[in-house]
Amino acid sequence: MFTRMTTRITLQLVADHLGCSAKTVSNAFNRPDQLSSATRQRVLAAAARLGYPGPDPLAASLRRGRVGALGFAYANSLTYAFDDPVSVQLLAGISSVAEDARAGLLLLPGSATASRNSAAVSGAVIDGLLINSLADDDPLVDAALTRRLPTVVIDQPDPEQLERRASGPPPAWIGIDDRAAARQAAEHVLALGHHELAVITFGLHRGPVRGFADERAQAAATYSVTRHRLQGYREAVIKAGLDWSTVPVAAGTDSTIAEGAAAAAALLERTPSPTAILCLSDRLADGAMQTAGARGLDIPRDLSIVGFDDGPPAADLGLTTIRQPHRLKGELAAHALLALIDDQDTKPPQQLPTELLVRSSTQPPPP
Repeated sequence: MFTRMTTRITLQLVADHLGCSAKTVSNAFNRPDQLSSATRQRVLAAAARLGYPGPDPLAASLRRGRVGALGFAYANSLTYAFDDPVSVQLLAGISSVAEDARAGLLLLPGSATASRNSAAVSGAVIDGLLINSLADDDPLVDAALTRRLPTVVIDQPDPEQLERRASGPPPAWIGIDDRAAARQAAEHVLALGHHELAVITFGLHRGPVRGFADERAQAAATYSVTRHRLQGYREAVIKAGLDWSTVPVAAGTDSTIAEGAAAAAALLERTPSPTAILCLSDRLADGAMQTAGARGLDIPRDLSIVGFDDGPPAADLGLTTIRQPHRLKGELAAHALLALIDDQDTKPPQQLPTELLVRSSTQPPPP
């Protein structure tokens, strides 16, 4: 009994116990067709008595040159991946492709310190890595590029940043034209006649803080998606002959309903009060709608609100928003990564289509 508790039970120990070859024990687990049913049952029964669980699947996969797992690195906490409807759709697309390929998915959330996050990527036992929405200067990106794993980036950093940071060929990239899509959203409310605009954005940098962001802060944003969407709004406003510097941009710490509500409260305290608010995500827009409702404002009679993403709640909210294909984005990213793992050529950056969906949250401003 003492020996069994302190000695690691191996395949060879099971074979010695039975007086058979190690190959016979291995076949009982991996190639049962090579043994008679009676022999296999005898081996499995002995293994169970000795506490041998079977061959180490990781060691076996390493011998084959694959571990059967894809890494998924992203900026938020672990719970965010399951709370945010957009993240859920993206992960569903990735998981469906990984499952068909009999590959697992290892989540590497950016909720720890930078050094721990980098170590997680450097030490993860994975065949390839998916990077989703990391800042341009996130250490996880450098750790991934240094390791030279097959890598696909979803959304951000953008292709220009990846080209600049990679010492070799940059990772594959899949995303949308955030700048053009945001410009279309702003053009919609401007065409309705709104001149008093405001913007609610999620973080501009890692370790973000709440507050109003001026033009210099907007241009210096290290999240590519944030930077490009703000640029798109700015271009539409300037094209309409308005002064972008007068458009207040309220920055939150994350893409949550609570952050959207807090930012809307700050914006509605300003004079003049905005007649339209452009939000960088549907969740921020949801929070803005809740704040407006709590103040007795009617949407869209008193205030128009536009989101971005067209996540599952957007239609129920009647939210005018930009639709992008989240699940398809995940599927294409996973397919691209599996192709890279199989040493197939890297595709050029894939830019997926977007669409402006006009619903009941926008109308011309009050007279």
